[in-house]
Amino acid sequence: MTNNQLLKAVEEFGSPVYVYDAEKIEFQYKRLTNAFKSVKNLKISYAVKALSNISVLKLLNSLGSGVDTVSIQEVQLGLAAGFSPDQIIFTPNGVSLSEIEEAAKLGVKINIDNLAILEQFGTKYPKTPVCIRINPHVMAGGNSKISVGHIDSKFGISIHQIPHILRIVENTKMTINGIHMHTGSDILDIEVFLYASEILFETAKQFKNLDFIDFGSGFKVPYKAGDIETNIEELGKKLGDRFNDFCKEYGKDLTLAFEPGKFLVSEAGSFLVKVNAVKQTTSTVFAQIDSGLNHLIRPMFYGSHHDIVNISNPEGRERFYTVVGYICETDTFGSNRRINEINEGDVLCFKNAGAYCFSMASNYNSRFRPAEVLWYNNKLHLIRERETFEDLTRNQIEVDFSVKPKKALAK
Repeated sequence: MTNNQLLKAVEEFGSPVYVYDAEKIEFQYKRLTNAFKSVKNLKISYAVKALSNISVLKLLNSLGSGVDTVSIQEVQLGLAAGFSPDQIIFTPNGVSLSEIEEAAKLGVKINIDNLAILEQFGTKYPKTPVCIRINPHVMAGGNSKISVGHIDSKFGISIHQIPHILRIVENTKMTINGIHMHTGSDILDIEVFLYASEILFETAKQFKNLDFIDFGSGFKVPYKAGDIETNIEELGKKLGDRFNDFCKEYGKDLTLAFEPGKFLVSEAGSFLVKVNAVKQTTSTVFAQIDSGLNHLIRPMFYGSHHDIVNISNPEGRERFYTVVGYICETDTFGSNRRINEINEGDVLCFKNAGAYCFSMASNYNSRFRPAEVLWYNNKLHLIRERETFEDLTRNQIEVDFSVKPKKALAK
């Protein structure tokens, strides 16, 4: 999208506002499928948690994607977006058996990462096929909070517990139709990913009725000029060839599955804000904007980087600014950034705002969550209205304090 198109979004829908480029989402989806074109059966299931707007889900459905869900509510969103149950995989962590049962009754694919839950589910529903999430004990990911395949992770069943899984399968007579792993987000070294994949292949040999092997995702996207990213084309060539060889060894054409979220939508998103004030202190120039960590928490939560561009003055002289929000605590988006000269009322654009941005937004400080807009077919489409005061108070129930409590009588 161009700066003028983004400025038009602010003019039409106000600020702050999230804008997503449908063409970029489609480009990323096709890039991933082309990278693995050597694989006969490939299934991409978009990770709903990255960005769960139903219009985005419908767009991905139209491209042929399935969806990866982590809550029963995401399962319901997938169904509402038109995905058939067999296009939905449910990969929760730490949920109750009843939530897994609810998902199973809807007919979606089930992925279990807990021995106790596996045994309980297999005992009650031995005829329902189940995928197992394995923890390969491989450290991958760009941040400790998003590295989920290491030995101390709460995710997955340890590879050292495979004998326990086999015992449960034998006792319950349940069918294991898939093996899954997810090492973490922001994968920098594909050799680490390929190493973890070998562990998954070895594990898969233990199960004779597989339909698919799911390698999760975590592909890194570039956050700034010159930033490294996962070499998806090289990974596609190496892992695709290895997967095809494994299928020959296994004696069956399995499906190679991935669950990308950030890779598909991150770069498609722009978060647009207006500058409320420029504040000079003894050592810093602050650009104070009409948003905060309530709308975009990743910089404060993960220390993540988002390029910040002044689209109102793209040719202006560069100066150093610390961009901060209006939340009543430390609320910094970027420190000492070189940005084209900023004035009150200018529109700033935060790049890479498609994944884990709106989906992690809140009403902290009783602020409204912003609108969402989709750029599709050369037109801006409002896909979520900005919240109102009625939305903020909708589910609150007031107590009548005019009724005074009766005093207890003294005995």
